[in-house]
Amino acid sequence: MGLILKILIPLLGLVLAYYFYSAPENFNEEMLRGKRVIVTGASSGIGEQMAYHLARMEAHLLLTARTEAKLQKVVRRCLELGAASARYVSGSMEDTTLPDVVVQEAENTWGGLDMLILNHIGYSYFNYFDGDVEHVRKLLEINFLSYVAMTVSALPMLKESDGSIVVLSSMAGRIGTPFIAPYTATKFALEGFFSSLRQEFIMEKVNVSVTLCVLGYIDTENAVQAVSHAVRDKPAPKEECALEIIKSGALRQRELHYPPRLVGNLLLLQAIAPDFLDSLIRGNYKAEQLCLSRMHQKSVTHSIKHPF
Repeated sequence: MGLILKILIPLLGLVLAYYFYSAPENFNEEMLRGKRVIVTGASSGIGEQMAYHLARMEAHLLLTARTEAKLQKVVRRCLELGAASARYVSGSMEDTTLPDVVVQEAENTWGGLDMLILNHIGYSYFNYFDGDVEHVRKLLEINFLSYVAMTVSALPMLKESDGSIVVLSSMAGRIGTPFIAPYTATKFALEGFFSSLRQEFIMEKVNVSVTLCVLGYIDTENAVQAVSHAVRDKPAPKEECALEIIKSGALRQRELHYPPRLVGNLLLLQAIAPDFLDSLIRGNYKAEQLCLSRMHQKSVTHSIKHPF
C-alpha cells in the first residue's frame, strides 16, 4: 500500500495541478485587443517579453522600469509589433510616489485601466544572509509595498472595468529557499497579501480578479547571471513564461504555475514530505561556489529575477 501511495499521490498532484493551473484552451488573443495594460519591470526579462506579446495582441501599453533608454527601445519595438499605443514612465520603485505617478498617467491617457501586471523587483545579493536588516527593509519597499501602493491607486479604475491584477511571485514565495532570504521574505509577503485581497474581493462582490504567478527558474539575463554558477537546474524560457502569464491574467485564473510540472511537483512534495523537499532543494545548490566572505558580499549585488 505504501508503494502504491507513493506512486498515486504524485500522479494525482500532477493531474490536479494541470486541471487547476494550466491555461484553458479557450484563450483568444482578441481578449487583449484594445485593453489598457500597465506592465511594471518592463525594460528587460519577463516584463519585456510580456510587453511584446501584448503589443502583438494590439493592447494599449504603459510600461515602467528604472532605465529610460531601455524603456524607449521596448516602446519602439512594441509599436513596430502592432501595439494600439505604447508609452512609458521611468523611475525606481524606491520612490514611494512612483506608483501614483504611473497610475495617474494611465488615467490621464486612457481614462481607465483593464489590467495591472506587477513584475518589478529590487536588486539583491545571492549568498548567505549577511544580517543587513536595512537591505531587507529596502527590498520590502520595492518588491512588496510598491505592489500594494500601485494596487490601491489603480483599484478604482479596475473596479470600473471589472479588470485584472496579475502578480509575479516565485517558488521562493511558497518554499523557503537558501541564499535569497531577503527576496524570499518579499515573495511570501506578496503571496499572503494578494491571497487575502482576493478573498475580500469575493466577499465584497468586487469583480476584479487576482492572479498569482508562481514561477520557477526562468532564463532572464539577470537570473542566469545571478544564480547559474550555483544551481544545477536549467532555466525555463522567458518568452513562453511571459505568454502563459498573459493568458492566465486574461482568463482570470487564480494561479499560474510555470513551469507547471516542476512547480506542481515541488508544491506537492511540500505538502506531503517537507523535510525531503528541503533536502532536495539544498542538494540543488553548489554551496562550494558561494564562499565569498561576509565583507565581500556587501560589495557584490546581483539582480535576482524569480530564480527558483
